[in-house]
Amino acid sequence: MVQIAIMGLGTVGTGVARVVEENAEQIAHKLGEPLRVKTVLVRHFHDGPYRHLMTDDFRKIEEDEEIRVVVETIGGVGAAYTYTKRALEAGKHVVTANKELISKHWEELEQAAEKTGAALYFEASVAGAVPVIKAVMDSLSANHITGVMGIINGTTNYI
Repeated sequence: MVQIAIMGLGTVGTGVARVVEENAEQIAHKLGEPLRVKTVLVRHFHDGPYRHLMTDDFRKIEEDEEIRVVVETIGGVGAAYTYTKRALEAGKHVVTANKELISKHWEELEQAAEKTGAALYFEASVAGAVPVIKAVMDSLSANHITGVMGIINGTTNYI
């Protein structure tokens, strides 16, 4: 079983938890094993369907060897940066859609991931989650890419 932690339980974090829960069978089929949210990091405890998963202590995620993947949904760069870096340093794979975090700290986070063999997945933070990052990094790795062109819109304010 793949156990994950979600950092943040606002609109996005709640959506991630709900998708994992509602699509558990389909995810398990594609993944080859079940996926379950084990812990959710929150600033303040509140009632709701995920109350039993909540913690305000990041160390419970960082030190839990069963948690293999951490999903960052906090936003901004303060706590999101600190916890994302610590998760990578603990060898946990991290998934984020946080444009600001990636634009300001990608190199540091990527280096932290490389040191422990963890993966940093940030494709959802780029181009409205159009699957371009993985294609460029994996499928086109033998090519010498000298530039990228596209239409810039309001979501690129951190580039």
